[in-house]
Amino acid sequence: MTMKRTKAVSEPPTKTDKAKIDKAKTEHITKVTLMPCANAAAVVAEYAKAFGEQDVQTLMEQLRTTFEQVNNGDLQHCEAMLVGQAHALQSIFMSLARRAANQEYLKQIEMYLRMALKAQNQSRMTLETLAKIKNPPVIFAKQANINQGNGNQQVNNGTPAPASHAEKNINQQNELLTEVHHGETLDTRGTSKAIRNNPAMAAVG
Repeated sequence: MTMKRTKAVSEPPTKTDKAKIDKAKTEHITKVTLMPCANAAAVVAEYAKAFGEQDVQTLMEQLRTTFEQVNNGDLQHCEAMLVGQAHALQSIFMSLARRAANQEYLKQIEMYLRMALKAQNQSRMTLETLAKIKNPPVIFAKQANINQGNGNQQVNNGTPAPASHAEKNINQQNELLTEVHHGETLDTRGTSKAIRNNPAMAAVG
């Protein structure tokens, strides 16, 4: 006696399952759309057709490698890219300048020269960016830390102290010249006056 095998019938996806699938697909598309390598790959695929048809996924993988190099401090690819851009902008400048020289009317000459000088300026700025990457500027900061001995520390960053601060130091020094003893204030000027009124001391003088 033979047994008949029944095939398992898959149940159709419910509305809840379909909603979850659509949500996951939307989230994946959004995540890919916001990825820097995906954005760059999409633009390169459109503008690099002179080299043939481009595969976006392959471009993304190559760009990820470049991003990792930059993240690790290796700027060799970026420096080479800036040099290439400077040369490309120089070529645009030369082409537009030659076209301006071949024009007959002033309006066309001015238009081509304006665009040529814009390309020249972009090339110059590109080289300046490369120079800053190769030789970053050095910042020198002057700082003086003065501890007054009472727990307060004054920090001067190359700026002159205001006049009121000097007057405050003079007042503090004047306060040290007076001393309270048994409720009376001893003043050095009063002591010198008593010495002058003493005949014995005057004879010695």
